[in-house]
Amino acid sequence: MISGISKIISAAALTLMVFTGAQAKPSVSEQNIKTKAKEDTVMTMSRATLLVPRPALEPVKSIDPSSAAPIDTMDTGNPAVKILLMANHTWKYYKDPSVSSHSEIFNRYWSDEYPNPYKMDLKDLNDDISIWVVDTLKEYHCPYQTKVYSPFGYRHGRRHMGVDLPLKTGTPVVAAFSGKVRMSKYYRGYGNLVVIRHESGLETFYGHLSKRLVTPGEWVTAGQTIGLGGSTGRSTGSHLHFETRYCGFAFDPQWLIDFEEGSLRHRLFILKKRFLNAGSKYIPESDEEDYL
Repeated sequence: MISGISKIISAAALTLMVFTGAQAKPSVSEQNIKTKAKEDTVMTMSRATLLVPRPALEPVKSIDPSSAAPIDTMDTGNPAVKILLMANHTWKYYKDPSVSSHSEIFNRYWSDEYPNPYKMDLKDLNDDISIWVVDTLKEYHCPYQTKVYSPFGYRHGRRHMGVDLPLKTGTPVVAAFSGKVRMSKYYRGYGNLVVIRHESGLETFYGHLSKRLVTPGEWVTAGQTIGLGGSTGRSTGSHLHFETRYCGFAFDPQWLIDFEEGSLRHRLFILKKRFLNAGSKYIPESDEEDYL
């Protein structure tokens, strides 16, 4: 069985991302895609279909961490990357978190005390930012699947910088993507708050938790339980307050995640500067729109 899997993996490994030191170097084809995406990010869905592989445009289902356990590992020729052989006869790539955690993204503008350590002005950002949210080494898991109760935007004259997802106190809340815990503390209106920074540069916030299960500096994987739902801080009932931020600027998480379906809308996300405005809410996409 292992021999058969090895042959399949050997062929698949041709598309594996290659690493140089602690820095990830994408394959030639993927690098071309990323370069093109950065040069031409304002596109219709029809044009995007021609420029970006179909898998990057299709929704990504939430992984099920409990579906299978790893039973063995295989080398890839790169000490930073392993292949995990799963009990259900599937396999996946695994990147040593010690490599990722030393990346510059986890060292600059870093604080375990404050939600926004960035000293940036909105004008410093590009109008369009190409973000590969998941790839062969990065997975996704819906933090909590349910219908959004309170959306992003202004609410009762106060800015609401995320979405509220109703749940019962004590319900497990999981990390949406792999990353490094930047904050894990009780912080003002957030109550018990966990903030995770991801390799893509995105940060996800998990507020009002009844209990925090991770500590600052800890590496977590997509689907790992990082806390239990609750109603701490400025809250009138048990729910998860979930935020997505880039360089300290919040945007509607529904641009990224379909919470009712539990799916990630796209592997490649074009973050537009206008999404970072306080009143910019998610708009259902169509072929005529000028964003992915």
